[in-house]
Amino acid sequence: MKRIILVRHGKSLWDYEVSDEDRPLKERGINDAHLVSKKFKNENIKIDFAYSSPANRALYTAIIFLRNLNHDFKRFEITESLYEFSGGGVRSFVENLDDGLNTVAIFGHNHAFTNMANSWGNRYIENLPTSGLVQIDFSVDQWKSISKGETTNMILPRQLK
Repeated sequence: MKRIILVRHGKSLWDYEVSDEDRPLKERGINDAHLVSKKFKNENIKIDFAYSSPANRALYTAIIFLRNLNHDFKRFEITESLYEFSGGGVRSFVENLDDGLNTVAIFGHNHAFTNMANSWGNRYIENLPTSGLVQIDFSVDQWKSISKGETTNMILPRQLK
């Protein structure tokens, strides 16, 4: 079985004139990332490896999540190919993962994550909100074989407030 955990970055701050990649998290984004990651920790799911887009907002969301999950940062990588917004790059990235990994968390962006959650999962999501988490399980042994899986968990910040 393969399991993907998609986490959209937290709410970002638009107050500064910085590049899209350098936009930081808002205080709400930080708080929501803590809320969702602490709720997810109760699931007791071991993440084999985690990957993040290099964008500040995704990277810092990943750091909050992984610290709250007590994840070993030796099993974490920043991946340029996750800084994309359509989903094609995410799909390609996941299909090329090492088959020795069974549970992978990736931190990135919309519309890519909503598109992939709807493409891979069996529950329709209108829009994956910031700091939202979707877990999809696949009954396959190879990442390149994933197609339609089961959406087994969805944690959205508004559910926790």
